[in-house]
Amino acid sequence: MSDQPIQHTASPPAIVPGSRTMIVINPAAGQLDTERALRLLAGAFAVRGASFDVVHTQAAGDAERAAREAASHGYRAVVAVGGDGTVAEVITGLAGTSVPLGIIPKGTANQVACNLGIPGDIEGAVDVAVNGVVAPIDLGQLGDGRYFALAAGAGWDAAVISAATRELKDRWGFGAYVFAALKAGITPPVARYRITADGVETEVDAAMVLLANMGQFVAKPFPSVEVHVGPAVSYQDGMLDVCIFAPRSLSDVAAVLWRVASRQYLGDERLIYLKAAEITLESDPPVITEFDGEVIGHTPLTARSVPGGVTVLVPRT
Repeated sequence: MSDQPIQHTASPPAIVPGSRTMIVINPAAGQLDTERALRLLAGAFAVRGASFDVVHTQAAGDAERAAREAASHGYRAVVAVGGDGTVAEVITGLAGTSVPLGIIPKGTANQVACNLGIPGDIEGAVDVAVNGVVAPIDLGQLGDGRYFALAAGAGWDAAVISAATRELKDRWGFGAYVFAALKAGITPPVARYRITADGVETEVDAAMVLLANMGQFVAKPFPSVEVHVGPAVSYQDGMLDVCIFAPRSLSDVAAVLWRVASRQYLGDERLIYLKAAEITLESDPPVITEFDGEVIGHTPLTARSVPGGVTVLVPRT
């Protein structure tokens, strides 16, 4: 669970038992069989007296459209059942509305849920979706209008996500990311970045530039292993954290990973941190980019912070 306090805006349950919740489920996410997941969901909602409707996604954009329609039809909450990519789509549909987001982790990584302290099991996550409290969180927004809760990045992280194919994730689960990270770490993809952060330009040779809205990454299936990508990264400060990782060799990769894992962020030129509300990344050569676990193309990448861009149902404590 994240070690930063969550600021709540309401103490009573955000969903009154009996009111309708829209569940948006991604059948392709994670390794849990969708029919079994639906049976568990139905039982968990039923014992709490909460009624719901279900939409299955079939293609990219379905979750966003379903969330937007649910908000316009007066649903009390929209619950994303899937991974971080599904959550990002639902957020894009809900951003700017008063309808809260619920999250039931079903993906491979589920890092947004981890940052918010949402349980990984369906029973616990449904209890939060029904009896949780509402908290505002910041979002990042890409230049094309899509939103992200976790992070957007260019370089190394995007290469790892690209290499962790659906086939590998279905076979190995989170191990697909470990394999992809080891493979990419042997030869980190160094490029020359020009970073414009709130109008100030910085040029640096780096393997990865991460625009972090949330700072915690859990190394599943080892929930006790938490990595915080930078100092004081917060999803309630109105800023994005620009985390620049600049290893130059394989030994540098190990050193940088150790410093991040042990939270020794300062005093090393291979680790550079900035905070900004608006950022543009350009690189030579162009490098692959991602947001919230989904590959989106190549640099340039533009993003801005949206303070309090969505409300989320989170645990009471």
